[in-house]
Amino acid sequence: MINRRHIRVKVMQSIYAMSQSHNDDLIREEKFLKHSILKMLDLYVLNLLLLVEVQKLAAKKMALSKNKILATKEDLAPNTKFVNNRVINAIAESVSVEGYVELNKLDNWQENDEYVKIIFDELQKSDLYAKYLLAKEDNFKKDKNFVIDFFKEIIAPNEKLADYYEDTLISWVDDIPFVNTWITKSLSKFKENKIFVVGALYKDKDDEDFVSNLFRKTVLKQAEYEQDIEDKTPNWETDRIADIDMILIKMAITEFINFPSIPTRVTINEFIEIAKDYSTKKSSYFINGVLDKISKEFIANKRIVKIGRGLL
Repeated sequence: MINRRHIRVKVMQSIYAMSQSHNDDLIREEKFLKHSILKMLDLYVLNLLLLVEVQKLAAKKMALSKNKILATKEDLAPNTKFVNNRVINAIAESVSVEGYVELNKLDNWQENDEYVKIIFDELQKSDLYAKYLLAKEDNFKKDKNFVIDFFKEIIAPNEKLADYYEDTLISWVDDIPFVNTWITKSLSKFKENKIFVVGALYKDKDDEDFVSNLFRKTVLKQAEYEQDIEDKTPNWETDRIADIDMILIKMAITEFINFPSIPTRVTINEFIEIAKDYSTKKSSYFINGVLDKISKEFIANKRIVKIGRGLL
């Protein structure tokens, strides 16, 4: 499921897109933001389906080998460990996965089966695959560990697959690392003899509401927050502050004022970390300094009011 940090990143990207396009259609942009987040679930399911499609391709090749005129002993009695992998079978048999695929018409691997072949070829050549097939132990734990390693070592780092995802939906570029971690966690938590269920996109309704509230309140109060920022950066003209830095500071101010359950220090730390990934080398220090000054003033004049002990 999506976490608060990635929600903040998605909101930042939407506000940045609005500012660059000089678009002020708040409703349309919010719809696009929510759609972008929703499409992360497509990416999650597509990666799971890729495991299934690679297994199907392995089974198909095995069946063709058995029917060869000069079939070898290995062709007639192949190692079926991979095609019988318990975890991949659970995904293939999941009503939750099947329902999501049908509802959202995810036929990507039927339309672009070359990527299934690319991943299968890479898997076949790997030491990971050879060791898995030769291992004497055959149990759920071994199957699960193999699938996790298969995903982490072969699927997740594949550049051709990453390029395909980027071409399919540009917003997936920043979502891929997060979704890869999400998939790994889902596979790690999966238990033997359980039904595989597609993960929830949001942890709860509060996280879902957090998307709209952070986005709307930041956009609607931008002019007011610019004045707050100017007051704390007397040696800087606002047009000299990097666009991303300005947006991150405004979003943090929104959190200070409008989200009483989020500790001030948590907000500052979160936006510092986002700045490290999305802005300049010195941005995290600049943002930390500005937010520290603003938070202290807001606390003193009661513009920041937090609920609970130790939240400031």
